[in-house]
Amino acid sequence: MNGERSVLTLGESMGLMRGDGVGGFEQLAAARIDTGGAEGNTAVGLARLGVPVTWLGRVGDDALGRRVAGDLRSEGVDVIAVVDAAAPTGLMLKSTPRAGTTVVDYYRSGSAGSRLSPSDLDRVDIPSYRVLHVTGVTLALSASARSTVLDAVTRAKAAGLLVSFAVNHRAKLWSHVHAAAVYAELLASADIVFASDDEARLLAPDADPDDPGGLARAIATRGPAEVLVTLGEQGCVALLAGESHRAPAERIVPVDTVGAGDAFAAGYLAERVREAPPAERLRVATRCGAWACLHPGDWQGAPRRAELSSGTRDAVIR
Repeated sequence: MNGERSVLTLGESMGLMRGDGVGGFEQLAAARIDTGGAEGNTAVGLARLGVPVTWLGRVGDDALGRRVAGDLRSEGVDVIAVVDAAAPTGLMLKSTPRAGTTVVDYYRSGSAGSRLSPSDLDRVDIPSYRVLHVTGVTLALSASARSTVLDAVTRAKAAGLLVSFAVNHRAKLWSHVHAAAVYAELLASADIVFASDDEARLLAPDADPDDPGGLARAIATRGPAEVLVTLGEQGCVALLAGESHRAPAERIVPVDTVGAGDAFAAGYLAERVREAPPAERLRVATRCGAWACLHPGDWQGAPRRAELSSGTRDAVIR
C-alpha cells in the first residue's frame, strides 16, 4: 500500500447505551456501555482490514469522550480527538423493543461533536492522505460541522485526494429539501458516493425510482465517477468509471443492521486504496456489510482481513 497514511475521516462518535435483552428502555433492567458513530465505525472497519486511517472529531471532557477515543485507538485508528470542555459527548440509546427490530434514539443537540469547527482541520496534514471520507451525518449536525466538512473537501480536492461521501441521511436532523441542496454541493466534488436506494432517490429525484442502475447513472452525472447503491438483501449496484456492476448480498441471519453501511464503505475503500479490481472491491464491501449485521454493536462485527476468506463465520451464514 502506497504511503503510511491512507484514509482521513471526521465526524461525531458517541457513547452508546445498548439495551440488554428484548424490550424498550422503559422495561429493561440493564444495558451495555458502548460507542458508535458513522465515521468512527468506518474507521474501525478500515483499520481491521489493515488500512492506515485517522479519525478527527470532538469529544467532551468526560468519561464517554475518553471511552470513544479509547475504543477507536484500541482498534488501531489514529485518533485526533479535540477535547471540548464546554460541551458533553453525544449519546445514543439502542434497544430491541421486539425481536428483529432495532430502535435508536440520539441525544446530540449541543454535543461536543456537533461543535466541530473548520479550525480543527489545522490539526491534520490533509495532503499526506490518499482519501478523505465524509458523511451526511456530520453535514446535518450543525452549521459549524457542515462548514468543517465542506472546508475539508475543498482542501482535499486542492491536494489531489479522492473524496468519498456516504450519504447517511438523517431525516430527524434536517429536512429533505435542505439536505438535498447541501448534498448537491458535495456531489460536485465527490469521487466516490455511497447511498442506500432511498438515499439515491433523494439525490436523483428525476430518475426512475425503481431502477437502481438508473439512479446510479443519474447521480454520476452530478460529478462522482464511482457510485454505489446498496439494496439490502438484494446486494448492490455500482457504476464505476462508466461501467455497471452488480454484486449479490451475503445470505445471513442478521442480528442488527445498524452500521452495515459503514462497514460496506470500509470494505470498498480498503480495496480501492489497494487498487483491487471492481469485482473484488464489491465482494469485500458486501461481505463486510453483511458481517457487521452479525453483532448487536455498531462496529464490533466488522471483519479483519484474515477472516474475509477463512470461513470463520460460516455457522451464521445460510
